[in-house]
Amino acid sequence: MNRSTTASRRFRRLSATVALGAALGLSLVACGDDGDSSGSDAGDGDTTSAAPTDESSPSETAAAFTDDKCAQGATSADSFKVGGILPLTGSLAFLGPPAVAGVGLAVSDINAAGGVNGAKACHDILDSGDANDMSISTASAGTMVAGAPSVVIGAESSSVSLNFVDTLTEAKITQVSPANTAIDLSGYSPYYFRTAPPDTVQGNALGTLISQDGYTNVGFLVFADTYGTGLRNATEDTITAAGGKCVYGCKGAGEEFQPNQTTFSAEVQAVTAAKPDAIVIIAFDETKSIVPELAASGWDMSKTYFVDGNLSDYSEDFEPGTLEGAQGTLPGQDPDQGFKDQLKGWYQQANGEEVKDFSYGAEAYDATILSALAAVKGGSNDSETVDKNFAAVSGATDGEECNTYADCVALLEEGKEIRYAGPSGIGPIDDENDPSSAFIGIYQYDANNKNILSGTVEGSKP
Repeated sequence: MNRSTTASRRFRRLSATVALGAALGLSLVACGDDGDSSGSDAGDGDTTSAAPTDESSPSETAAAFTDDKCAQGATSADSFKVGGILPLTGSLAFLGPPAVAGVGLAVSDINAAGGVNGAKACHDILDSGDANDMSISTASAGTMVAGAPSVVIGAESSSVSLNFVDTLTEAKITQVSPANTAIDLSGYSPYYFRTAPPDTVQGNALGTLISQDGYTNVGFLVFADTYGTGLRNATEDTITAAGGKCVYGCKGAGEEFQPNQTTFSAEVQAVTAAKPDAIVIIAFDETKSIVPELAASGWDMSKTYFVDGNLSDYSEDFEPGTLEGAQGTLPGQDPDQGFKDQLKGWYQQANGEEVKDFSYGAEAYDATILSALAAVKGGSNDSETVDKNFAAVSGATDGEECNTYADCVALLEEGKEIRYAGPSGIGPIDDENDPSSAFIGIYQYDANNKNILSGTVEGSKP
C-alpha cells in the first residue's frame, strides 16, 4: 500500500499538525481496507493492528511449520523455554488463538534458524483465564516459576497480568505481554515488558479523533477496571485539552459499571440524559448488551466510539446497519497478508482449527523473537539474561535494523548492536519497558457491522 495515500472520509483530517494534549505527536501514515478486519482486547484492550508493512513474512525461511512443545521437565537450562499465560478459557478465549499462533510460529522460525545458543526452542502455553477467576492465572504463574522458563509471554488482560506479575518478578522471570495497555503497568517491574503501547497513546489518538470529528460534549460508558478507567482518563484528558468536556462517566464521578454486568438500562438512560454529542464505550463482552439498549434508546449509533477491548466484528450479533458509521481505535500495526497466512497455517497445522482474528498475533510473535534475540546477545537462555538484553535488541542501543530472527542472529554473531523490526511495527523499548512508539488503527463500521480499517496514526509516548 502507498503510505502517502490520503485517509478516507473523516480520517484524512488527522495529521502531524494535530496537537495531542500531553505532548503526544501522531501523524497519518496509511489508510485503506485490506479486506480483513479484526479487533478486540483483553485487558487492556488492545487488539489487532493497523498499518500494513512492506516487509516480507518473517517466517518465509522456515521449511515447514513445527509445533515444538516443551518436553516434561524442560527448563531454560536445556532449552530456550517460552512459557505462555494466555486466555484459553473465559470471556477472553477468543483472543487466545492469534497469540498462541504468534508464539508457536516464532518458536518454529527460531528452530528453523538453528535454535538459541545451540539449544532448541520450545513453548509451554498455560491458561490465564480472565479477571473473573484470578485463581487460574495464579496457578499458571506458580507452575511457570517451578518450570524455570526463559520467558513468559502474557497475559493479554492487564488486570490478569497485575495478578501475577509480582510472582514472576520475585522469581526473576522475564514477562512480556503482547496485549497489556494499562497505564499502571508502565515501569511496573524491571522484569515486565510489553509489545503493545500503553493507553496514553491510544487515549490521545481516540480523544483527538473525537475532537477532530467536532464533538465537544462526550459521555463514557466504562467498566470499573484498571484498563477501562485508565483509557477513559487518557481519552478524557485529550478531549478537555482540545476544549471539550466530559458529561457522563467522567473521572472521579463514580459512574463506572461493574465488569460482567448484563443489563444497562440505567446507564444508558443516564448517559443519554446528559445530552452528549458522542459516546465512548470502553468494555469487553458487556458491549453486546450495551449496544442494543443504546440503539433502542434512539441514540445515533454513528456517534459511538469503540476501543481495542470491544472493536470486534459484530456482523453476527446485531441487525444490519446497527453500527454503521460508528468508529474505534486499535493499538498495533496491521501485518501484511503473508504474515497472517503464516499464523493461520501454523495454527491450522498445530490445532486443526482456523485463526479468524489476528489480535495480538504479531505482538506475541515479536515478544518471542525479541526474547530469543536477547538470549543470543547475552549468551545464555536463562531469564535474567533475557531481561538484561531485551531492550537492547529492540533498538534501544541504536543498532542495525534487521527483520528476521536469522538475520538478526547473524548480526549479533558479528558483534553488532541490532534493532529487530518485526511485524508489530513497534519502536525500541524505552526506560519504562514500553514500546517507545506504536501504530494506532482507525476503524469504521460498515452496514454489516464489520470494523473496517480506514486509517492509521503512529504515536510516541509523551
